Amino acid sequence: MSRVLRWSGALPRISGLIARPVREAQGESGVVLQPYRGYGSSDGVFLIGRVFRQSRSCSEARRDNLLADLRDIGRRIARRAVPHAAGTARFYGAEKPFTTDRDGYFRVHLSPALPPSHDHLWHTMELALEQPQAVKAQAQIFIPPATCRYVVISDIDDTIMHTGVANKLRMLWRLFVEDAESRVAFPGVGALYRALHVGTSGHQQNPMLYVSRAPWGIYEVLEEFFNRNGIPIGPILFLREWGVSWTSPLPRKAEDHKRELIHNMLALYNELPFILIGDSGQHDPEIYRQIVDEHPGRVLAVYIRNVSRDPKRIREIEDLAKVVAGAGSSLVLAADSQAMAVHAVKHGLVAPTTLAEVRDEKVASADTAQPPATYNIQRATPAETADAVSRGGLQHVVETGSEAVPPSVIVEPKTPAARP
Repeated sequence: MSRVLRWSGALPRISGLIARPVREAQGESGVVLQPYRGYGSSDGVFLIGRVFRQSRSCSEARRDNLLADLRDIGRRIARRAVPHAAGTARFYGAEKPFTTDRDGYFRVHLSPALPPSHDHLWHTMELALEQPQAVKAQAQIFIPPATCRYVVISDIDDTIMHTGVANKLRMLWRLFVEDAESRVAFPGVGALYRALHVGTSGHQQNPMLYVSRAPWGIYEVLEEFFNRNGIPIGPILFLREWGVSWTSPLPRKAEDHKRELIHNMLALYNELPFILIGDSGQHDPEIYRQIVDEHPGRVLAVYIRNVSRDPKRIREIEDLAKVVAGAGSSLVLAADSQAMAVHAVKHGLVAPTTLAEVRDEKVASADTAQPPATYNIQRATPAETADAVSRGGLQHVVETGSEAVPPSVIVEPKTPAARP
């Protein structure tokens, strides 16, 4: 009975959240032009958006009630992608045509003709759809200031939050129904990401770019999650459209564009180093290994949240560690956010106050467990450190640890790459 009561109390909030994109959609006559947050620099900007058909709202005045929400949710489910739609993007004197793909998505990559203003971080891009009909919309583009010192690329599922980002019902339950002790975000992750965003000076405004394999349909759910946990909002780049509809209830298998997106970010911010954050449970180690290998000297540190003792995953992390160490950088196989924070403070990536902020956030989330031990695999040179990993140093630590939670391991040479 208590669960039913909790659901009934949460239902209005859930329905309002899911219905919100329908009410805020930019478009008329049933055709919607929906941009997502973009990112860029003074040299170029990147944006993803979608065009779809959505049934018109009822003529009655809008009422904030459950029936109106359910009506809008039905309109959202019934959306139909508009392939081959044509439009134009305008940004600081530059124009660029765009065309949607078979799922109605479009991508805009253009170079501003005029220098973007330095007075603010988020800039407006004007979008105008010409075919199949005229629709206008505005998109927000993040351009970091001259004070920024690095770019952060982070996975979401099992990196920022516990598994479940792709399960919308489970996510909604956790956000609105479960009590505060039923943690969604990993304890301390909000404080850590805020520290990475502002840097050691407190005003670096380093770009925070989030990538995920989840569908675009949960965009606003993740926005709510980020806001509730104090995680800096930034462009969220999903990698696939599941293609779920009334006539096709099963997700389509989609191509993984994660490497391509990260390569684009590296090219766009070609004068800045990067920090890569992921987890050990899926394909982040393989992807990040290739990125470090193909872009030597560009990656300051790789933080991998250690969520698995699976031998196959350990081998992939071992391969990543060898490449990272050989490049003179750092790999932190972290049991928790605190291990990442300790390393980031030591290497001057965040302010020393970050350690207390992460600890306080962990306590506030009812996580009072002591972090497991941290082991170091550190040799004089990058080559010697990579060789120590090849000889089984990392595998031995992870597989033989007696802790209930996998331990933290730092792999780095004693003379790491120069910091920004």
